Amino acid sequence: MSSRNLDEIVNSAGNLVERLRNSKIGAYVYPVVPPEFTNWRDEQRAWRETAVLFDQSHHMAEIMVEGPDAFEFLQGLAINSFANFAVNKAKQFVPCTHDGYVIGDVIIFRLEEEQFLLVGRAPTINWVEYHGQISGKSITMDRDDRSPARPGGKPVMRKRYRYQVQGPNAPEILQRVNGGPLPEIKFFNMGEITIAGRKVRALKHGMSGVPGLEIWGPYEEGDEIRDALMEAGKDLGLTQVGSRAYATNTLESGWIPSPLPAIYTGEGQKAFREWLPAASYEATASIGGSFISDNIEDYYLTPWDLGYGPFVKFDHDFIGREALEKMADQPHRRKVTFEWNSEDVSTVMQSMFAPAGENFKTIDLPLSNYSSSSYDAVTMNGKTVGFSMFSGYSSNERTMLSLGVVDDTIEVGDVLTLVWGEPNGGTEKTTVERHKQTEIRVRVSATPYSKDARENYVDSWRTRSV
Repeated sequence: MSSRNLDEIVNSAGNLVERLRNSKIGAYVYPVVPPEFTNWRDEQRAWRETAVLFDQSHHMAEIMVEGPDAFEFLQGLAINSFANFAVNKAKQFVPCTHDGYVIGDVIIFRLEEEQFLLVGRAPTINWVEYHGQISGKSITMDRDDRSPARPGGKPVMRKRYRYQVQGPNAPEILQRVNGGPLPEIKFFNMGEITIAGRKVRALKHGMSGVPGLEIWGPYEEGDEIRDALMEAGKDLGLTQVGSRAYATNTLESGWIPSPLPAIYTGEGQKAFREWLPAASYEATASIGGSFISDNIEDYYLTPWDLGYGPFVKFDHDFIGREALEKMADQPHRRKVTFEWNSEDVSTVMQSMFAPAGENFKTIDLPLSNYSSSSYDAVTMNGKTVGFSMFSGYSSNERTMLSLGVVDDTIEVGDVLTLVWGEPNGGTEKTTVERHKQTEIRVRVSATPYSKDARENYVDSWRTRSV
């Protein structure tokens, strides 16, 4: 009899890590948006030199939470303080398990006094929806799942389009469509602009190092809004970014998108595992990389590991507070960027032309992740001192980069060894060909890696953890 929920899968899996490492789900897919509009190198360069349009309408789930108890309910799930969270503000929303380990993160928008929109990957949306259903609070929830990874030619509909206009020329382009000067909007605050005669909600945000605006509205208006933006920016180098280049912007700006949600163990998470269906993200997720442990908890991460330490505030009650209070004064791993040695990367690339079985794991470009959550071991003198968790190539920086975590004893500038590829020829993941493991030298670098991002972001989680 097949399992009906995640808890049954966990109980029947034997070695849960081995099951997730051999999941057939493959890498995280950015659906619907074409892979490239021009080529991914020029699309990367455009967010640094001119301007880009990111189409974020399809790869994230959303949940609207409304009602008199919405503020209290959501605050009870977040490590963040809601003390100054007013209408027309947004923030990173980070929930933890009862044991103090990160489930994921999303952006939460306070649209109205009793209306909040959460946007991001499925694990956090699932956690919010589950707790909303059992809370007994006076709230309503309306979920809109991400677009299917393989639509198969069928029409795709979302509740909202979501675009970002980023880059040095973004302000001028946005002024053009607005028909005049833009309203003064502080970083991670919201305002309103006009595009094609329509009032559009806008968030001051920046994923590429130069703050621009994130805009959204009814999905059926998305084509009209996009066309107006492209027309306004056609002589200013406005470039649509395809799904190949899109995710690589985080390598320069410093956000780790996909830690393994820490929900597979712990009595406090058991009811949630029973609620999650066997086809859920968590039940089908894949772990990739060279780090191997039979204990799934060795893949869990704390808020401090991921650079969210400044978020942890004990001015409110929330799930995981007691566990985090015990962790707060302990040594913590920290988030870094790894700069890969170009000679070692070239050696891996050259092995594509070696006889079958003598090759190393292919480094896909521009994004080289091949699982839902990547955990490549990073070592010093043969001892694992961290993980490389999200990797790819930046044509702006002319180097392979990855984001990850290291022990507190590791310093910026240290040269470590990244073990590339999986042992024993590789797992059964559909994204893994037969290969040999090898080693790549990596230099520990600042996060964000991009000088533009470090200097142009306001004081935020991206810069405070440097």
